[in-house]
Amino acid sequence: MDRHRQPSTVSCLWQAALVMAALVAAPASHPQDKKAGGIYSCIDSKGRRLTSDRPIVDCLDREQKELGSSGTVKRVVPPSYTAEERAQQEAKRRAEELELARISEEKRRERALLVRYPNQAMHDKERAEALRQIDEVIDAVKKRSIELNKQRHDIDLELEFYQNDPKKAPAWLQRKLEDNTQQAQVQARFLNEQNLEKQRVNARFDEELDKLRQLWARR
Repeated sequence: MDRHRQPSTVSCLWQAALVMAALVAAPASHPQDKKAGGIYSCIDSKGRRLTSDRPIVDCLDREQKELGSSGTVKRVVPPSYTAEERAQQEAKRRAEELELARISEEKRRERALLVRYPNQAMHDKERAEALRQIDEVIDAVKKRSIELNKQRHDIDLELEFYQNDPKKAPAWLQRKLEDNTQQAQVQARFLNEQNLEKQRVNARFDEELDKLRQLWARR
């Protein structure tokens, strides 16, 4: 009998099956790349540091950091607000912007005020000049009022011929009386306005002087 017997058919089939099973079980030589998801991190309202592979529910009211695989910050996720909360945040932001603009404008005015009035002597000089101009207008109004009073005196003398009854006077004299009365009223109102203007000017310069004294003291 031949000592080197050929393998049986069954044995060959069994070996082939083992090879196929090994090939199926082996990992692929070129695995598909999968994009790694980020890690979210935050500190919640209780001071706990939380991490998750998705946005953290307990930190929806505050910023969350999305970290990459190396631990670096990929992005900062802002808080999630309701419509009402967003409106409140926007109103707060606008109020802050207005306040910053007000402060900036106030500083600009202060700088301009110091440039215009480096000392009290300059401020006093400008106050005096502003009041002088108003006084000139008041003097002119008073002179005009004196003239109107003289005209009224002459008109009254002429009315004596008509028993001081304007209805009995001729039309030209009635018009003269009416015109004199209207002008006198205008001058009286204008004089009152100029006196009020003097008060406003003095009040403005007083307010400026208080502010300037603070600014001068800071230099």
